[in-house]
Amino acid sequence: MPRESLAKKRERALAVAERMNEHFPAAECALHFDGDPFRLTIAVLLSAQTTDAGVNKVTPELWERYPTPADLAAADVSDVERILRPIGFFHTKAANCIKCAQMIVGEFGGEVPHTFEELERLPGVGHKTANIVLNTGFGIVEGIAVDTHVFRVAHRLKLSNATQPLDTEQDLLKIYPREYWGPINHQWVLFGRQVCTARNPSCETCFLADICPSFGKAETTPKKRTAKGKKPAKKTAKKSAARSKKASAAKPADKAKNTPTQ
Repeated sequence: MPRESLAKKRERALAVAERMNEHFPAAECALHFDGDPFRLTIAVLLSAQTTDAGVNKVTPELWERYPTPADLAAADVSDVERILRPIGFFHTKAANCIKCAQMIVGEFGGEVPHTFEELERLPGVGHKTANIVLNTGFGIVEGIAVDTHVFRVAHRLKLSNATQPLDTEQDLLKIYPREYWGPINHQWVLFGRQVCTARNPSCETCFLADICPSFGKAETTPKKRTAKGKKPAKKTAKKSAARSKKASAAKPADKAKNTPTQ
């Protein structure tokens, strides 16, 4: 694709947004948080290095045992670890959940703060989490949360070539007018899961195919060979050694068998 001017890139980006609105008009956060900004904060904190579906499996028990910031602030870390064990990194996540709740209770009167600066002070809360909490929890749109799906989609659409999520966000903020920022994360996450997957994306049926510079060029997983054309499996070192040992043991017997009698 020839070098694209900023004006042309913005025009294409707006076309992407319009089509996303058509296909995902009601995109929303996949995490279950019952409309509670505190539960949303904890859920997004827990979603690092795991799936939203995985988080949604453990949070019902977490909320049942610790329904408020004060309850979680006073929790036994070993019990929280037990609940979070299925999603991985449970030691760190349990500690951050409790510390986050303690700061919300101790410094913010039990209410989740409403600004980037204050949110990013909370243990376990980074820029992406703060973005999502502000946007989804409070309806305050200050940026675009860039997770793995948004990062991948932005780069395949050639709307950014930055190597870091924060820089990718800045590229998107320069291209899109502020009124477009709000739904991008939730829409692009759905698009990334359903269409523009990490491997074997559905390019042929994608509704952005005609305006995507990466059409047909995304990474695919090689197809497995059919039984007819399949190469024989390589012998493992362990199996080869066992067979060699067995063959060596059989040689003397074979020799005796074939030696003529006197």
